[in-house]
Amino acid sequence: MTLDALPAHQGGAENLARLLARALLTGHWQPGDVFPKELDIGQHFSVSRNQVRNALASLSAAGLLERTAGRGTQVRAMSEWHLLDPLMSEWMTGLMNLDPQLVRAIYAFRFSAEPLVAGLAAQAASADDIARLETAFEGMQRTAGQPEARHQHIEHDVAFHDVIYQATHNLVWRQMGHLLRPSIMALVHRSQHDIKTLDDSLARHGHVLKAIQAGDVAAAEAAAREVLRRTAIDLGIVPDTLSDGR
Repeated sequence: MTLDALPAHQGGAENLARLLARALLTGHWQPGDVFPKELDIGQHFSVSRNQVRNALASLSAAGLLERTAGRGTQVRAMSEWHLLDPLMSEWMTGLMNLDPQLVRAIYAFRFSAEPLVAGLAAQAASADDIARLETAFEGMQRTAGQPEARHQHIEHDVAFHDVIYQATHNLVWRQMGHLLRPSIMALVHRSQHDIKTLDDSLARHGHVLKAIQAGDVAAAEAAAREVLRRTAIDLGIVPDTLSDGR
C-alpha cells in the first residue's frame, strides 16, 4: 500500500504517529508488509526526518512495526501489537473501521471476559452503579431506531458496558474498561441494526440490567454472553441462527 490514500498531516511527530497508526489499525498495511521508508514518509508529508523517526519509534514501541538494520521496516504480526497500551487506546479513539482481523480479536476477548465482568458487577454494584446503568439503558431505549440519534445511541451503548466494568469495583477490571472503551465503541458502531435486530439487542441488554439489579451472578453472566452473541451476528462473525429470539 502507498501513502497516497492517507489524509494530510498537520502537527508534529505525535500527530504523524497517530495518522500512521490509524492507517495500520484499519488495515491499510497488513502484517508482513514492508512499511514505507523514512525518506518517503518525510517527503510525502513534508516533515523532517527527525519527526518521522520519532513517529516510527512510537509505532515500534506499541508493537506495530519492527525496524531491522539492512531490512527496513515491516508491519508486525497482530499478535505482537500492544492493544492494551494506553497510546494504542488513544489511537483507536473515534476509529470506526478497524481491520476485520482486529475486530474478531477484540470480540473474542470480550466474549471471554465480559460475562465474568458482568457477574462481578452483579456481586459488587452499588446503588449509584445501578442508577448509572439504568440511565445508560434508558438512553439506548430513547434513541433506538432513530437515524438522526445514531451517535447518541452508540454513546449510551458504550456507557452501558463501561458502567459494568466500573461496577466490579476491581482496580484492574476498571482500568481495563477504560482501555477497551475505544475498541468497544468501534465494534458497536460497526454493528448495523435494523429495527428487528435492534429490539433484540435492547432486550438482551435489558436482561443484563435486571440480573445486575437482582445481584444474580449466574444470570448476569448468561445475559452478557447473549448480548455478545447478538454482537457476533451483527458483526457477521457468525450467521444469524438466533432470529427466533432465543
